[in-house]
Amino acid sequence: MNDSKIDKPFFLWRHLNKLRWMVLTVVFAMLVLLPFLHVYQTYVSAHAYDLLAPSEKQLYDFMETLTQPFVSDPGEQLDAVKGNTWSGTFWGLQLSDPLAALGQIAAGLNLYAPFLLTALIPIVLTVIFGRFFCGWICPATFLYELNSTFAAWLRWAGLKTGNQQFDKRIKYGVLAAGLALSALTGSVMMAAIYPPAIIGREIYYAVALGGFGAGAVFFAVTLLFDLLVARRGFCRYLCPGGALYSLLGRYRLVRIRRIVESCNDCAKCNVVCEFGLDPLRDAFGQECNNCTACIAICPTDAMTFAFRATDVAPQGPGHLGRQYGREEAR
Repeated sequence: MNDSKIDKPFFLWRHLNKLRWMVLTVVFAMLVLLPFLHVYQTYVSAHAYDLLAPSEKQLYDFMETLTQPFVSDPGEQLDAVKGNTWSGTFWGLQLSDPLAALGQIAAGLNLYAPFLLTALIPIVLTVIFGRFFCGWICPATFLYELNSTFAAWLRWAGLKTGNQQFDKRIKYGVLAAGLALSALTGSVMMAAIYPPAIIGREIYYAVALGGFGAGAVFFAVTLLFDLLVARRGFCRYLCPGGALYSLLGRYRLVRIRRIVESCNDCAKCNVVCEFGLDPLRDAFGQECNNCTACIAICPTDAMTFAFRATDVAPQGPGHLGRQYGREEAR
């Protein structure tokens, strides 16, 4: 075969997973920073420095040093960034998780257009890039993937971790049940079990109120579920946000594709996939979050991006693998 005719992925694609980790780290750091900024802004607005406790004065002094190069009036200018990954304001641009908007519509039993518009940009991006929020922005992903690394260390040490398989459609039932309960109770019930909302809320509680709420216990249980029962189990099988993003991104326009001519069937792409997909057999589907871990680990550069609304049909064994060689010999 003429190698000049084989597709070659753009050389930077295999480095996108590093960029993804940088983005996840920055998002998580922002969730930690924002409550400190809010507390500091409260102290400034109250003009009560002399009344603060010693620890509060230390916080005030540190945040003043940190923000002084960027703002001259923290009482007003720090309002530029508020909220978390559930819903927030960024320099006048209001953004909301589509699940927040959908939950509010269900709870209020009406269509509140202004709030729905705040979810428009994430919805459009999901239609284009698929379940990208789960892989690139969700603060829970940052912790879940660290948990997966810890599980790998346990397996290396000879300890058994969970690898049960369940029906991935369960999460769509969780989404439907959450919307139904929201409609019945008038409250956005899914916020109580949705990891990004829980993490933002619990970090705020810890910083501003000095303790954690019940959500921290729930999230700890999801970590144990992933560790002891099913690898990345909550995201795969139970997350209502993951269900909604999967539905919105079913016909995403940017998706990963295998280059069968360069594939050697090593199956490293399947092993590294946190969501239990089957890139080796071209089965990415609507669950793929374009995390690019399979691109990064591929030893023959047989993974790339394609601009198409569906996965390619199964292409058979990789042309550099033994099975294809035997078939060609016959």
